[in-house]
Amino acid sequence: MKNLTADELRDMYLKFFESKGHAIIPGASVIPENDPTVLFTTAGMHPLVPYLMGAMEHPAGTRLTDVQKCVRTGDIDEVGDAAHLTFFEMLGNWSLNDYFKEEAISWSFEFLTTKLGFSPDQLSVTVFRGEGKEGEPGYIPADEEAAAIWRRLGIPDERIFRLPREDNWWGPAGTTGPCGPDTEMFIDTGKPKCCDACRPGCHCGKYIEIWNDVFMQYNKNAEGKFEPLGRHNVDTGMGVERTICMMSGAPTVYDTEIFAPIMAKIEELRSAGKGYTAKNDELHSAGKGAGAPELPSVPPEEELRAKRIVADHMRTATFILCDPKGGVKPGNVGANYVLRRLIRRAVRYARQLGIAEGFTVSLAEVICDKYSNVYPELRENLAQCRIDLEAEEKRFNATLDKGEAMYRKVAEQLKAHGQSQISGKTAFKLYDTFGFPFEMTVEMAARDGLSVDKDGFEEANRKHQELSRTTSAGSFKAGLQDNSEVVTRMHTATHLLHAALHKVLGPTANQKGSNITAERLRFDFTWPEKMTDGQIAEVEKLVNGWIADAIPVTKKMTTVEEAKKEGAMALFGSKYGDQVSLYTIGDVSKEICSGPHVSNTSELGSFKILKEQSSSAGVRRIKAVIGNM
Repeated sequence: MKNLTADELRDMYLKFFESKGHAIIPGASVIPENDPTVLFTTAGMHPLVPYLMGAMEHPAGTRLTDVQKCVRTGDIDEVGDAAHLTFFEMLGNWSLNDYFKEEAISWSFEFLTTKLGFSPDQLSVTVFRGEGKEGEPGYIPADEEAAAIWRRLGIPDERIFRLPREDNWWGPAGTTGPCGPDTEMFIDTGKPKCCDACRPGCHCGKYIEIWNDVFMQYNKNAEGKFEPLGRHNVDTGMGVERTICMMSGAPTVYDTEIFAPIMAKIEELRSAGKGYTAKNDELHSAGKGAGAPELPSVPPEEELRAKRIVADHMRTATFILCDPKGGVKPGNVGANYVLRRLIRRAVRYARQLGIAEGFTVSLAEVICDKYSNVYPELRENLAQCRIDLEAEEKRFNATLDKGEAMYRKVAEQLKAHGQSQISGKTAFKLYDTFGFPFEMTVEMAARDGLSVDKDGFEEANRKHQELSRTTSAGSFKAGLQDNSEVVTRMHTATHLLHAALHKVLGPTANQKGSNITAERLRFDFTWPEKMTDGQIAEVEKLVNGWIADAIPVTKKMTTVEEAKKEGAMALFGSKYGDQVSLYTIGDVSKEICSGPHVSNTSELGSFKILKEQSSSAGVRRIKAVIGNM
């Protein structure tokens, strides 16, 4: 087994699959294009869904490989343990109706054993065991084809585990559509089995997953039957951080060279920081009176968890803020809220560690230094990232100061009345009204000899979330694959909108992001102030005029350089491949774009702006709809 750096692993992986006829393509933005079903790119296959679905041909061919930046925050509360991360890099290779199981499995085995140096004896694998009865709806045969390939490669049957759908099946994304079995590869750490039922996928730590090959070969129809898809795709994934951790023998991903400079900077800032510790002592003494005992130090396990949370969240926030697509700023809705939550959790745990204000920018600079050789957009967008981080950190620190003051009043009132518990309703008000995290209420209460009604807090939070879900129901109802015709028309409309903004406002009104559902389009663009009613009316008039002109929409494949020579807009820097799709709408619009388009503007029907509002500092947002054809 070799000890590689992340840079070496990325390079080795891409070159290996290039030698197998794969084109190396650039990874996509972490901010999805025209897919309202997710807030961030969550997997390596995500940007390639239209090609995997057969909706269009990829300009680089049918064999592809890349490194994809991914953001997943579903397990954010688990971050701080040995393995959970909100940002990770995924190595992947794809077959778009080209090779299938034999090649995919054989190459996975070859890379693991000959390139990474794992012994075949360390490998255990899983395959799909099948489901239902033949001839009945819902029946899917066992993937004995994959099992036979593994046996031919030398993996004995006792190390080939046949598992159910929840373990070895992918898709469909909705109730119907493409799907298929997968085979997963695990490294046996040599630890003893935790029980007789111990197998790959068990959480005891004996088996660690390292790679996953998905075989898209079925289509689930409306009757629930799984029929042959008529085309076959392969989608694979290997996590950079987890692989480096396993190969280096490090106990956790945070102990690898990937996180080393980030963790070192956190320790440096912690050693130098006096601000929050001194302030907390002062607040504590003010609340407890003279002779109060000193605040207890943070337990070692909580200190380690706090460092890991700060490291993970700041890495994720930096990649989001520096993404070449842009458009995501700390805010209160959707992806903006996720970003805000990441930054604010980092601030909270940094305060717990005694790190002084200003740390977010320091860590972002270290992260950019670590990754800018692979992702140059980090260095290119660092200046704006600094501004956004500094503003959000100051804003939240001010919020926490107010929250601590309100907490102190609550604590004093309770003691004055001889009470010892903060009600759940009060704790939720501190959280919801003043932005004071519940965990901080619990920590400060414990130091003051008080308890907190956790059940009452959770009940108040549950009722609030139910109300929020009811209010927002239906906001994001459909994705690209379910509403292709409507979304295609909406997407073309964003190009006309962009062109109209340039004519009315000028060339600095550039796209910063878009989000399209079956009900409306949302378009973010750079502009420092609210548009006037006259400007909005003029933009709407221009778009509708171009629709009425029935302008053909043409597409051609070319290079970025040639497209720019023709005057095309290319907003996303170095993130394009060698060949790009250039869409031209008469003399109105010429943009490099990977999305779907109509063939003529007349197909849009009509265009209506519903709202123009602020999205974030220096960014405005237009919400609009199109009419019937």
